[in-house]
Amino acid sequence: MQTPLHAGSHQPISQNLPDRVRNVIATYLDLPRELVIDEANLSHDLGADSLEITEMVMVFEEEFGFKIDDYAADRFLTVGDIIRHLQLHASA
Repeated sequence: MQTPLHAGSHQPISQNLPDRVRNVIATYLDLPRELVIDEANLSHDLGADSLEITEMVMVFEEEFGFKIDDYAADRFLTVGDIIRHLQLHASA
């Protein structure tokens, strides 16, 4: 079974997914990359407000080429939550 490709990309979605997620978060929140660890809480540790989290979800949808439902997005508390969700759906 082939891994889905990102629209317009030649890389499988799952290739380097954790690093891609961390880079998006660091860039979007203008943070040093080393602060964006799996255990980091998006709000408390990284300072993201609900609007920023919603906007990042839209970036992830575009980056990885699939919809993230609102219920799942509301449960994103840490960087690791996002990575695990995207890995699960990228392999489906």
